[in-house]
Amino acid sequence: MRIIAGTFRSRQLKSLKGMAMRPTSDKLRETLFNVLGELVVDARFVDLFAGTGAVGIEALSRGAREAIFVDKHPPAASLIKKNLESLDIDKGARVLKSDALQALKQIADESAAASASMDILFLDPPYAEKEQYANVLSFLGEANLLAENAVVIAEHQRSLDLPETFGKLERVRVLRQGDAALTFFRFRPPSPPETPRSE
Repeated sequence: MRIIAGTFRSRQLKSLKGMAMRPTSDKLRETLFNVLGELVVDARFVDLFAGTGAVGIEALSRGAREAIFVDKHPPAASLIKKNLESLDIDKGARVLKSDALQALKQIADESAAASASMDILFLDPPYAEKEQYANVLSFLGEANLLAENAVVIAEHQRSLDLPETFGKLERVRVLRQGDAALTFFRFRPPSPPETPRSE
């Protein structure tokens, strides 16, 4: 597994042997970041169910300001820290060993306190845990965590069709590649009512 582009291009990342981990393939990761393009630069990025941390590290490599990695499994959290250390990344990266929703609530509280919303969020739960998609996306659609027009991307099985909306999250694109798919959402808070103009 390697970093595809940016500061750490072609650097190798470690994975865990024998663990039920399904990292996002290099090809799918390349597709994801081709779509995101310049949106990654200076973005605050969240990598949920981060596994090896490859997606969040790719974001940092391509100029993200900050990446928060979330995984509740201790071996995965340790692996992410090792991958960050191997690239000498000691700023702008944080690993939360926590359940996804608990971590999101923590990040939302911190974001509100610091007035620093998240710009891009990627989630890739185990395919068998389909309820995680609805749980996380429903929370994001209502929480005060994402910046206006923030992008949320869910990786899932090709056969899974996610709803078009979750609160303020609106599905804008679906990309299928092999057995996997990426569904892109935009966070669109309601526009404030227009002030009537005086005649």
